[in-house]
Amino acid sequence: MSPTSPRVGITAVGAGLPARVLTSQQLQDEVAAGSGLRLPERMFEKATGIATRRFAQDGEYASTLALAAARQALSRGGLDPLDIDLLVYASATRDVCEPATAHLVQAELGSHAHAFDVSNACNSFLNGIDVARAMILAGRARRALVTTGETPSRAMRRDPAGPADFRDGFAGYTFGDAGAAVVVEPVPRGGILHVETETASEHWAVGGIPGGGSRHPRGDEYSYFRGGGKELRGVFEKIGADILTRTAARTGLGWDAYARVLVHQVTLPYLERFVELTGVPAGKLVVTVPELGNVASATIGVQLDRIHGELAPGDRVLAVGLGGGASLTTMAWEVA
Repeated sequence: MSPTSPRVGITAVGAGLPARVLTSQQLQDEVAAGSGLRLPERMFEKATGIATRRFAQDGEYASTLALAAARQALSRGGLDPLDIDLLVYASATRDVCEPATAHLVQAELGSHAHAFDVSNACNSFLNGIDVARAMILAGRARRALVTTGETPSRAMRRDPAGPADFRDGFAGYTFGDAGAAVVVEPVPRGGILHVETETASEHWAVGGIPGGGSRHPRGDEYSYFRGGGKELRGVFEKIGADILTRTAARTGLGWDAYARVLVHQVTLPYLERFVELTGVPAGKLVVTVPELGNVASATIGVQLDRIHGELAPGDRVLAVGLGGGASLTTMAWEVA
């Protein structure tokens, strides 16, 4: 980005977490009771590094968590809902197949912005920010609210029929629920400096929720998360180094240039492997997975919410997103 280029950045952040806390052992006990399987003590926690997670309660939906985060972001930015003219709901989870969940959020929020959904698994939120930035730079919007609500806990299979079902759905036991939101608008300096993407769509079948689309429109069997966590991890390890190398080359920024590095977090061993492969200083990470689990596309938004108040003008943050499909996204941002 040249010094004379228009600049668009993140000016306010919010998060929404359900009140209900569930330990991994409580979840394991529930799965064992539902399936009749005998599972080793603390198996879930030992395998994933996840001690607790938040679950949405009855009457709480993806839009509920997105709305809470959106209200917080607007309040922190000193903004009214009518101050935004673009609302992007960017999530792997939606309330209904149609219409876009952005409309459900907007109806409760009281805004009248151009509203639509962006969906790309756990990269949805970063992709939504990128889309909002592009529309502002194109003159199509003045100020955007990008929000996500994730309730992947509802795609967990609590009563697997046997060991094969249990193994097939084990990656789903890493999930927790959360919401996040950011305000995106023109800034006088800094802003989003660079976005880099890498996509390997030949791996789309490695993991996901097959139901709800035209292939499997009905049937509970298709509504559970299925897939191999090890296979998806292998894909990211294979293609992840290139995107980080390109990001460093095109921005001229190494790890020491960033105050914080926000990384999508599936399990603690997965995050430790990321540190090992990339060399990122562990002290720059914002580690949320032991407390919240894998909160899908809300992961980076929640991390940003936790450290936003600590950042000073000129501080830089690198976000590294990983999503089923498979896709990777990096976003370098400088506080205005």
